[in-house]
Amino acid sequence: KNNLSKFIGPKNFVQDNISISNKYVIRGMHYQLNPSAQGKLISTINGGIYDVIVDLRRSSRTFKTWAGVNLDSKNKTILWIPSGFAHGFLSLEDNTIVNYKVDNYWNKSLERSLKWNDSEIKINWPDVNENLQFLNISDKDNDAKSFEELEEEGAIFE
Repeated sequence: KNNLSKFIGPKNFVQDNISISNKYVIRGMHYQLNPSAQGKLISTINGGIYDVIVDLRRSSRTFKTWAGVNLDSKNKTILWIPSGFAHGFLSLEDNTIVNYKVDNYWNKSLERSLKWNDSEIKINWPDVNENLQFLNISDKDNDAKSFEELEEEGAIFE
C-alpha cells in the first residue's frame, strides 16, 4: 500500500481546488507568502498540462531554478510542490481539469504572481513560441511581477 506521507511527510490538506482550462491557457506563476504559504498536490482529472515550478527559497541550492513535468489523466502522475515554490501550468488539451489539494487556506493579501515569461527565470514552455497567437492568459497573470520586482518587495522566501 502506498502511503503518501512516507514521501512528503504528514500533511493536513485543508482544501481542494479545481480549475478547468482549454488548450493554450497559461496559469501562473502563483504562490503565497508566509504564514499562508501553501504546499500543493497537483493532479489532472481530465486532459493534460505542462506543470512548472520555480524555487523561490533563497536558502535552497536550487533557488531561482525551474522544473517542468507533463501531468495528464492517462499517466495519472501527481506532483507535490512544497511551500516556497511558484506554480503554474500550460494546458495541453481542451477541457483540462486540474485538481489542487492544498495544505493552507487561500489568503488574497499574501498571494503573489511571478511573470510566466520572466526574463531572469527563463521557463522553457513547450510549443509556446510557435503558438503565441493562441495563448490565453488572464489579466492577473499578464500583470504579474518580474522576479526582480518581487525580490525588491521582499516577496521571496528565506
